[in-house]
Amino acid sequence: MQFERITLNPAVATGKPCIRDLRFPVSRLLGLLAAGETRESILRAYPYLEAADIDEIAERVE
Repeated sequence: MQFERITLNPAVATGKPCIRDLRFPVSRLLGLLAAGETRESILRAYPYLEAADIDEIAERVE
């Protein structure tokens, strides 16, 4: 499975999967989505994220 926006880098967040090397773990985004947060509320709270970041995660878990 190939991801464009999920990165694994030992120098970022101890190698945990992150969104575009932003030190924003994929697990955090998954937790927000699982808790029922909307795309709009996530993008407002984390302005450095992009809608495509959420799309890549959301399409994999559906």
